[in-house]
Amino acid sequence: MFSQQATGEGTAKFAARFPELRSNRFFRSAQEWTVSSIGIGSYLGDMSEAVDRGYEEALTAAVRSGINFVDTSLNYRNQRSELSIGRALKHLIAGGELDREEFVICTKAGYLVPGAAPKGLRETDVVGGMHCMTPEFLENQLERSRENLGLGEIDVFYLHNPETQLDFVDRNEFYARVRKAFTMCEAAADDGRIQYYGMATWNGFRNPEQLSLPHLVAIARDIGGDRHRFRFIQLPYNLAMLEAMRQTTYEGKNVLEQSVDLGITAVASASLLQSRLSRNLPEPLHRLIHGVDTDAQRAIQFTRSAPGIAVALVGMSSPSHVGENMRVARVAPIDFLDYLKLLA
Repeated sequence: MFSQQATGEGTAKFAARFPELRSNRFFRSAQEWTVSSIGIGSYLGDMSEAVDRGYEEALTAAVRSGINFVDTSLNYRNQRSELSIGRALKHLIAGGELDREEFVICTKAGYLVPGAAPKGLRETDVVGGMHCMTPEFLENQLERSRENLGLGEIDVFYLHNPETQLDFVDRNEFYARVRKAFTMCEAAADDGRIQYYGMATWNGFRNPEQLSLPHLVAIARDIGGDRHRFRFIQLPYNLAMLEAMRQTTYEGKNVLEQSVDLGITAVASASLLQSRLSRNLPEPLHRLIHGVDTDAQRAIQFTRSAPGIAVALVGMSSPSHVGENMRVARVAPIDFLDYLKLLA
């Protein structure tokens, strides 16, 4: 296993290898790191060797193109996505094309994965027959991810769709479970198995009545002090799912504004909404989103230009996907005032 982690110096060195991308504001700050504003995701695809190879080749092409933010999960393709990413990273590092300090790797735990769920889970710890976030479960899943990826340390470890639990337990019990999970994550950060942790959600932060980011940060601060490691959230944001910008909380701010105030990095998932936004976008968007050629590129440009979003994740399972999506990097993100016109 590689024992290193992403570092500020390492990620800045990676960005420096792509001066044209830097001049187009392709790279962003995320905590102490310099990260690409497009990240590579690994959610979709059959559980086949052909798709495995596709993800390996796509990650290699992504790194060579300027992407250094990688997102996966233990349950994506029943561990196969993690394993594919692990093989590609091992090859890139062993070949001298990439240092461990230069890229950020994120993974998730929460769902019971066939063949990867630990024995002895209590029935009361599992909701809906498929979701768990006890410390013992998360410990087990973290170790599986570290082994699958071949990495001693995971840069960002997410609780995966924790809002699922709210369908089965009351809010007080939910936050009690969050506290135990956060305590485990702080301990894993203390002993060098993760750098940061967070929540990767689908509905949780789009609906202000589900998850309160200030309350979650207060729990983390109570456990870890001001230097707590709860520093990342992931949520869908795209042309069809605008809640992160349009839904305001009782504090009068949207979740992206809250994340900036609280020192939390926000990562957007579903930039293409599983390819549904890659074609047939309305003609007015062609005029408002300049400098790109295809609807897929317009959708990516929209998401990565959102104020408060550090990285727009895009699933890429072949080098050709990488090539098309990275054409967005030829142009700067949309300026703030022009972006507001898109939301009008």
